[in-house]
Amino acid sequence: MLKGVGIDNIVDIHDIEEAKAIVGKYARKTPLVQSMFLSRNVVGGDVYLKLENMQLTGSFKFRGANNKINHLSQEELNRGVITASAGNHAQGVALTGHLLGIDTTVVMPDEAPQMKRDATRGYGAEVDIHGATFDDAHQWMFERAEREGKTIVDPFNDKYVIAGQGTIGLEILDDIWDVDTVIIPVGGGGLISGMATALKSFNPNIHIVGVQSENVHGMYASVKAGQITKHHDDFTLADGTDVAVPGDITFPIVSELVDEIVLVNEDEIAHAMKDLLQRTKVVAEGAGALPVAALESHKIDDRWLKNKKTVAMVSGGNVDLNRVSQIIDQFLKPVKADGGIG
Repeated sequence: MLKGVGIDNIVDIHDIEEAKAIVGKYARKTPLVQSMFLSRNVVGGDVYLKLENMQLTGSFKFRGANNKINHLSQEELNRGVITASAGNHAQGVALTGHLLGIDTTVVMPDEAPQMKRDATRGYGAEVDIHGATFDDAHQWMFERAEREGKTIVDPFNDKYVIAGQGTIGLEILDDIWDVDTVIIPVGGGGLISGMATALKSFNPNIHIVGVQSENVHGMYASVKAGQITKHHDDFTLADGTDVAVPGDITFPIVSELVDEIVLVNEDEIAHAMKDLLQRTKVVAEGAGALPVAALESHKIDDRWLKNKKTVAMVSGGNVDLNRVSQIIDQFLKPVKADGGIG
């Protein structure tokens, strides 16, 4: 048994296979494509992008939300569900609620991007803006659920959510059974917990790398300290991973199955977003660009990459167009007629 995980919360390959059968009725199997730019110019090995930005709602979060809600009893569904999210899990819950005819409420923090708020409302959910950060919204979710009797669909610290995200690992193995390294964004730890469980169940030697922002890295700090620890210094472009405190279910799974977690700064995240757009024609939000940021900034030892098969998760593409414009202005300066940079 994983240390610190109660028997009712253990996630295994059978849970993930069950989730694949459930989620597969609704979700897309997303493309896995090779990036020649990253393969030849950055790594010196084969780098593939798992494009969850092309998933329904534009993010992997639909998988976990859908699996969890499909495991609720009719009595739990009748009470309506509530969650907290900066935007991607919100949309996954809201769309699943729309598809299944369930009342959904989403608590979002002040820092949640406007386009994610609008998209969540567009799927039919009630949006409750509360608190400065995700962690404030998360606490308010528990308070509202207790007061109103709603059923909680936690964004990451839940067995069925984790199993739903783990279906991505099975899809990767379907396409590249001999993958060597998989690089995954980390917030609360639901995605990497599920994927690591799926991948390591098939081959324990697959090297699993998590990536977080230098500004917010609760999971990195917790693993380093050997206990759940809070970390939140400042705003991050990777708003989808803006989680200061990891879950008590995800933390021990990550501690046991994830080989390393690396940190990238905000400029590195922005540069990766730009390169994904310009060089690979992929629109990625900040969290979705974390793995590429780690590759481009050489935060991962070459022995895990050179002449290896590597998959970098593009976890989502829900980025505000104003932010895309800012990143283009930052990096793509006009070229003067004499060839100099303007």
